[in-house]
Amino acid sequence: MKPIVQLVFEDLYNTGIRDFCFVVGRGQRTIREHFTPDFSYLSILDKRGKNGLAKELEAFYEMVKRSKIVWVNQPEPKGFGEAVMRTEEFVRGESFLIHAGDNFFVSKSRDHLKRLLDAANSLHPDAVFLVQEVKDPKSYGVVEATGGTNGLVHVKRLIEKPQSPASNLAIMPGYVFQPRIFDVLKETKPGYGGELQLTDGIQGMVDLGLAVYGILVDSDSVRLDVGSPDLFMEAQAVSYRWASENKMPVEQVQSHAFQISKTA
Repeated sequence: MKPIVQLVFEDLYNTGIRDFCFVVGRGQRTIREHFTPDFSYLSILDKRGKNGLAKELEAFYEMVKRSKIVWVNQPEPKGFGEAVMRTEEFVRGESFLIHAGDNFFVSKSRDHLKRLLDAANSLHPDAVFLVQEVKDPKSYGVVEATGGTNGLVHVKRLIEKPQSPASNLAIMPGYVFQPRIFDVLKETKPGYGGELQLTDGIQGMVDLGLAVYGILVDSDSVRLDVGSPDLFMEAQAVSYRWASENKMPVEQVQSHAFQISKTA
């Protein structure tokens, strides 16, 4: 069973990324253990005749071996923005990509990360991130934007979990930033929930007149969020529905995009 954080890692690896920084909190040691190759376990799988699982795990271990992985602790849950700030030393003044570890997109095209990186490399914006139209945006960071040519929008305003959303365009957990975001976050006050919100930091970039864009996720993409038990159950229902609508065996959808373990 693949944890969703592994699926995110594999997606990023397959786009060409080799340097990774994981920000983890208390009680998440199993994530680090999962990314520590255990070759004795491969032997156990082989002896039990589970050669297919052994080959999948061996391929994952090879990705880990070819990558540089740094672990950073976030002792207290002070917000996504605070977690991002803890990566500054790792980033070392370069542009960087941020991705949540409990979210994953299922789609036929599977090109959202490539489109995100292409926009970052061609436009050189201060920030660019994934956005998607949702039915009920109150539980998301919400974007007001103009444009829309080729799936690119110019961001004018962002609000974290607004009671009266100005649009149904929600921020999705994939971002590329220039290092200027660190300076802005240091000047940003705690927001929703008393935490340092990354959305508020991006709004600070907009207020400074910096270039901030959104990339619309393809309409056939669905996001699976396993950040809580309720969201896990919802994601399970969504995966079945998506498999049915796209005439795919649900086992295939879950094996590539949904299976999780206690490390997620």
